Amino acid sequence: MIPFKKADILIPKNIDMKKWSVVACDQYTSEGEYWSEVDKIVGDSPSTLRITLPEIYLEDEDVDEKISKINATMKEYIDDDIFDTLNDTMIYLERKQQDGRIREGLIGMVDLEEYDYQKGSQSLIRATEKTVIERIPPRLKVRENALLELPHIMILVDDDKKDIIEKIKNQIDEKDKIYDFDLMKQGGHIKGYKLNDDIINQVLEKLEKLTSQEYFDNKYQVHDKGVLLFAMGDGNHSLATAKTNYENLKQTLTEEEYLKNPARYALVELVNLHSEALEFEPIHRVIFNTDVDKLIDELYKYYDINEEGNGQEFELVTNKIDKKLYIENPKSNIAVGSIQMFLDEFLKDNKGKIDYIHGDETTKEMGKKEGNVGILFKAMEKNQLFKTVITDGALPRKTFSMGHSYDKRYYLEARKIK
Repeated sequence: MIPFKKADILIPKNIDMKKWSVVACDQYTSEGEYWSEVDKIVGDSPSTLRITLPEIYLEDEDVDEKISKINATMKEYIDDDIFDTLNDTMIYLERKQQDGRIREGLIGMVDLEEYDYQKGSQSLIRATEKTVIERIPPRLKVRENALLELPHIMILVDDDKKDIIEKIKNQIDEKDKIYDFDLMKQGGHIKGYKLNDDIINQVLEKLEKLTSQEYFDNKYQVHDKGVLLFAMGDGNHSLATAKTNYENLKQTLTEEEYLKNPARYALVELVNLHSEALEFEPIHRVIFNTDVDKLIDELYKYYDINEEGNGQEFELVTNKIDKKLYIENPKSNIAVGSIQMFLDEFLKDNKGKIDYIHGDETTKEMGKKEGNVGILFKAMEKNQLFKTVITDGALPRKTFSMGHSYDKRYYLEARKIK
């Protein structure tokens, strides 16, 4: 059975969709002014801003109060009948990015029985980066009592022939369109189409072929490895939270009950790894309020560092330094992994808080502030992704990002999980 299925999808009706749809909660985590501006744009209109929790607020003292308000607003939206329900279907979408390129996607739900984020997993759906278990509990607080889920999860399929998602545009009709609007804050434009069963069945048949062990072994030149059908793109910790919530529910239900429970599934967007609109960008590091000189001294003790271009490249930025450096004796296959190992060790015993930042200029601006250090990386090649996950397991956490922050999934569709 393919772990990607039709769902009962909720779409808001008779509201301002531009105010409804906001960017994923894990963006702009050190930029409070962004979320303040979004709050002003939304005003009193129904919005996904009111039923999701931007992660910048996860550690606030009143976070429990915020979560209670989110749950209450979900109930209010349902009671006020603001949604149309598209029963047992999938949605094909076209997201026109700020740069004009179009990313095609498919909204459906994945079966959490077929997802395992643990290192060494051989499940059909796998994490691409290390899952930080400590990040799950605060997110679980948001989900465990929620009536709805709203996906910013994007999963990838390795369809180099562009035969599964890209061909759908030749089969849809204007009468199938369910939304078509501009997204706020440089988000571009989005259109969505409800798919009929014939198109959905074609998609599922093509996905079924990718699960052939023989095809998989030949494609990736591997043996004795479980088939990897879907790899996480964005929202790994959100999917891990959904999985944890489901596993917790299992402890309170019979097998017959939990296998039928809506929490068994999670709504996602499926995207082709080979989409021309999909670019892998590095995720940089900024260490705030640290002892800058000590951090640099310890880094040079931890690794053999040179400026001549020998080894894994990274860029170091402080209020006094901005230069490219190279690690001669790395402890990971990629620079971001080697640096993350050092930072994990350093921050155990030294002051400083790390954040993961998208964008070169933002990282440099933050790194140049007194008491901060910025570390920048080059992007990994996206065609390395599946083979690396298959052979080496998950990459270091926060290794790559798919596109700019404003190109991320915006909350739009919803699904009942209770």
